[in-house]
Amino acid sequence: MTREEENNDMETPATAPPAGATEAPMGALSQLIQEANDKGLSYGDMANRAVDPDTGTRLVKQALQKLVKTPPVNPPSLPQMRAIANAIGRPLRHVQEATARQWLQYEATELAGYDEEVRIIVGHLAGKSKAELVRWRYMIEAEERARRESGH
Repeated sequence: MTREEENNDMETPATAPPAGATEAPMGALSQLIQEANDKGLSYGDMANRAVDPDTGTRLVKQALQKLVKTPPVNPPSLPQMRAIANAIGRPLRHVQEATARQWLQYEATELAGYDEEVRIIVGHLAGKSKAELVRWRYMIEAEERARRESGH
């Protein structure tokens, strides 16, 4: 896919709301871009910085404006997200999380300060029911108690 084709993917607008419908709240990625603009970063300045260092993919001013005003149906690609991160001066992780919230209604939870084992355990438990989570919590707490009581 060429850079132009990638930019064109983002230019396909989402369907307009029916007449008389209330406008949906601004999506998370749209908000990140709007916040950068509100803090004094012009769309032109963002476009000058909107380059993916890995692929050279660039986003033009109009593509950034469209992400705020009339977001496309499809989310940006990874090179486009890296370009957006550069454009607004935010870590790629923030742009990826905002993209997931806006297009997939997926809420990412950061586990800063924990190792890979803890993240794997939390990821494994993420889909469990409330009853299953309570059962796992009791098992973990019982194991901790037994270890303390045995002196280990």
